[in-house]
Amino acid sequence: MTIENIMIGFFFGFALGAGSSLAVMYSIYRGGYRRAVADSLLEPRPAEYDKALGKARSEVEKRGLLG
Repeated sequence: MTIENIMIGFFFGFALGAGSSLAVMYSIYRGGYRRAVADSLLEPRPAEYDKALGKARSEVEKRGLLG
């Protein structure tokens, strides 16, 4: 085994593997974000959206982030 083989294996195994998994996680995140924005525009809003909004507001108030 030479150092070139090790470096090639490292590149394909780690660099491309980690990059691919990060790309998949980002696309899942963006899909969820788009869905949340779409749900916020619906009338009437889904019950899950209202529950999540209430939890988020109480968390923000508890942390004192609102004026």
